[in-house]
Amino acid sequence: MTIRVLLADDQALLRSAFRVLVDSEPDMEVVGEASDGAEAVRLTKEQRADVVLMDIRMPGTDGLAATRMISADPELADVRVVILTTFEVDDYVVQSLRAGASGFLGKGSEPEELLNAIRIAAGGQALLSPAATTGLIARFLAQEGPADGDRDPARGERLDSLTGREREVLVQVAGGHSNDEIAERLEVSPLTVKTHVNRAMAKLGARDRAQLVVIAYESGLVRPRVE
Repeated sequence: MTIRVLLADDQALLRSAFRVLVDSEPDMEVVGEASDGAEAVRLTKEQRADVVLMDIRMPGTDGLAATRMISADPELADVRVVILTTFEVDDYVVQSLRAGASGFLGKGSEPEELLNAIRIAAGGQALLSPAATTGLIARFLAQEGPADGDRDPARGERLDSLTGREREVLVQVAGGHSNDEIAERLEVSPLTVKTHVNRAMAKLGARDRAQLVVIAYESGLVRPRVE
């Protein structure tokens, strides 16, 4: 299956470079280019993109607002957004994850990292670049998250619907571990872990693993480590 990629960045030269790189791969193709968030949302619908490479800072509707609109549209439930940013860990990145992005990557990343990011996102996995550790993401989420008394009751109820094993797996996912790593830690098969992850996503209304990480920290199920 060919991965359909949409490029959203206000720099034409950068979009051109990304297009050449993406179109050089046999398993993916660029289906459109957008210079602002509103155009990105429109083209995502029209071109049925699988993955959107989204810049945060764009004129008019920025990447954050565009990500939120894409994530809120039921017709675009299968679309994955990867945020491209010069600043790999900042409040914009955390807001993007909350808005529904599958992860983010620095613009200075190597070509192979970008291509791998597209494949990871298309496969429904969470993407955090090496410079953005789970601990840092957790710290930002904790700083901006609601106080214990202000947490969403509905989200708490959904957490209560998880089985004990699903909670264990969710904690491991929030720790940034892969299915294989979780399987080794819990002494189960990777397929079993995948099943638990999928069930947790369905019960919590999460689009992908990145959203599971957000939910785990915002709900208080996992607390950030203090270095």
